[in-house]
Amino acid sequence: MSGPPRPSRGRRGWRVVRAVLIAYLVVLLGMTFLERRLVYPAPQLAWGNWSPTGDDYEDVWIDVEPVGRSKNASRVHGWLFDRENADFAILYCHGNGEDVSNQPLLARRLRDELNAVVLAFDYRGYGKSEGLPHESGVVADGLAAAGWLAARAGCRPDELVLVGRSLGGGVATAIAAEQGAAALVLQSTFSRLIDAAAHHYPWLPVRWVMRNRFDSLARLKRYQGPVLVSHGTEDNVVPIEQGRRLFEAAVGRKSFVELAGLGHVDPQPTWYYGRLKAFLAGSDAAVPPSEGVATAN
Repeated sequence: MSGPPRPSRGRRGWRVVRAVLIAYLVVLLGMTFLERRLVYPAPQLAWGNWSPTGDDYEDVWIDVEPVGRSKNASRVHGWLFDRENADFAILYCHGNGEDVSNQPLLARRLRDELNAVVLAFDYRGYGKSEGLPHESGVVADGLAAAGWLAARAGCRPDELVLVGRSLGGGVATAIAAEQGAAALVLQSTFSRLIDAAAHHYPWLPVRWVMRNRFDSLARLKRYQGPVLVSHGTEDNVVPIEQGRRLFEAAVGRKSFVELAGLGHVDPQPTWYYGRLKAFLAGSDAAVPPSEGVATAN
């Protein structure tokens, strides 16, 4: 007696392909649901030091109008590091894995090195700020923070210096595109968020399915002011080529600072602040070769 017919090779092959496709679609669906957590991995509130030493900062709360489908206004929290007779007013937009509790040392350095008043703020869902983060909401938070700082510093919103690191560079670029700026300073920033995601997940169609896109290349076309881009040569999170694309997309006075040997989370080197101060003052003197590489245009 003969046994049951064995499936043909074609049928066996189709079963394997079908199983792989189903597994791929399950992973894709899961990544889609996890997008918010992947893009905005906010530290837990309990991890932060919300009472740093020193009495040189001020707790501020900023009202944000509803955006998108939300019908409720929200509030974002920040720390202001004031300065009498300041030369600049700086809005600092942090990276996606940080909150303002990480920022006092940096904010004080910007204040002291540049003689500036500095506001560091948290996006919705970060630190003490209210709400859940998404691109339009985070940009709205930045615009509200910029308006608050301009009113406090007694200047127009387009007279602010916008400094953004990593995701914060995407936020700062969106603010500059919307209302202008005295200067836009980008540190370790992606060209578009979908480009950074595609670098890490080349096997997923992230360019098609991601809701948070932060297309800084397109937004830079709407901003005519000065742009300073700095990027580490060893950045494995956002490759330096993406920083170069931002530099190339800028249409106004611009400068690119290559940070030799530095990665994504490394702080800006000491000499960078002199370079930044010169750029904000309208000078574009080159950085000594032993300290870095600067390209001006």
